[in-house]
Formats: sequence, structure tokens, C-alpha cells
Amino acid sequence: MTPSFIWYELMTPDREAAIRFYSAVVGWTAAPHPSSTTDSGPYIVLSRDGRGFGGLFEFTEDMKANGMPPMWNGYIAVADADATAEKIKAAGGTIHMGPQDIAGAGRIAMAADPGGALFYVMTPDPGSVPPPSPEPHSPACGWHELYTSQGQQGGFDFYSGLFGWETLSEMDMGPMGIYRVFGANGERMGGMMDKPDALPKSTWGYYFTVDGIDAAAERVAANGGAVRMGPMEVPDGSFVVQCADPQGAVFSLVSRNR
Repeated sequence: MTPSFIWYELMTPDREAAIRFYSAVVGWTAAPHPSSTTDSGPYIVLSRDGRGFGGLFEFTEDMKANGMPPMWNGYIAVADADATAEKIKAAGGTIHMGPQDIAGAGRIAMAADPGGALFYVMTPDPGSVPPPSPEPHSPACGWHELYTSQGQQGGFDFYSGLFGWETLSEMDMGPMGIYRVFGANGERMGGMMDKPDALPKSTWGYYFTVDGIDAAAERVAANGGAVRMGPMEVPDGSFVVQCADPQGAVFSLVSRNR
């Protein structure tokens, strides 16, 4: 199994508002997990076309008091979360939480790469939802993008050393540097580029799939979100828009048609 993204999780200060927003914008459905809760209430499973692909939970009062920003994070499936956590530390990354067991899901660890970009590694339970996917990403998320302070070569070296990801192509973006398309088993998974100066640290960005980018961008604005860039066409012929939800969590949308 080549490690790949299998789960996407939103940390938000307002669970019900986030459910309303993403249901209206992307058409996802939301339901409490049957066996998982958090200190601030039920863990919400997000589904697309009847299949769970992500989750949502509300900040605890301590998180709110400490000023934690709302954010999306991705989970990467690995065969052994404990062994991977040790490899992350040896490669210069940090383990912020775990490894620990999550009932009904698997064993997880929350990590950061040497530039501070957060991600999870997860060894799913055999009966968990969703099971490990043979695809490089969920149909709900069409692209994964790393903005790295380590330089795109340094960022790639870290993740390829951990997960065996490969370079599939490179594109010269002039002053913005090289854009590296990476993947697994020949299938494209996402891109890596040097971090723009406007970002305080390295971060992962997630592009959720929609049908029709212009209408989706209008739904973002109509439901209290912000369109920060786009819509625009990207080199593979897709259309993207970069956004923030009403609570401030950054996300992007991607569509094969305008």
C-alpha cells in the first residue's frame, strides 16, 4: 500500500454553521458518528454520494480561549502509525499528538513537517469508514497542495522519504519557482511549491471537487464565505477557486468545467 490521503477533517469554532455552509456550497451530507464523540459534542461525518470521506468537530472551550484558528487537515493512510511517527521525527518533523487509538476509526498521530505544515497519519481499523482507498485521493478531494518554507525540493524530499511519493512533472512558474506535481503509482495526487511570503508557515491546502466552478464560487459568497482567488483555469484544464468559510477556515474548490 502506497500511503495516500483518505480522510479530511475540519476543526471549527461553530459546528452547526459549518455544516450549513458546506452542505449549501458543496452538497455534502453530515451525520454524527455512531461511536465517536469529542469534548465539545458529537464528531460529524461528512459524506459525498453516500460515502464518508471526512469529519468535522467543534473547538473545545480551551481551544477557543487559546485562539486556535479554524482549519482543514488531511489524514494519510499508513501501514503502521507508530513506526511512521518515529520516521517523521527522524526526518526532522514533529509529533504533536499520539500515536493513539480512536474508537471506530484506527490509530492516528498528528504531525508537522519541518516547515510546520500539519497532517495526520492513520492506520485504519479493518472495519472503519471509509476503508483504505486504493486511489491516491478521495473523489471528494481532487487535489492536495503543499506550500513549503523548505523549498519545494526540501518538502518533496521529506514526504517522498516517508511515503514513497514520486515526482510526475515540474512546471517553471517564474518568480514563484518550480511547481512539482507528485503522485503515487503514476497517479497524480497534488502539487508542491515554495511558500508565498503572505503565508506565515508551511501549510497543506485541499481542493474539494464540485461540478461547475462559477456557480460554486457564487454559493460560497451567498452563504457568507469569501472568494480569495479565482475562479481561474489551471494547466490541466481544470478550474479552481480559493476560498475561506465564514469562520475563516481556508479551502479550495476544483471543477472540470466552468
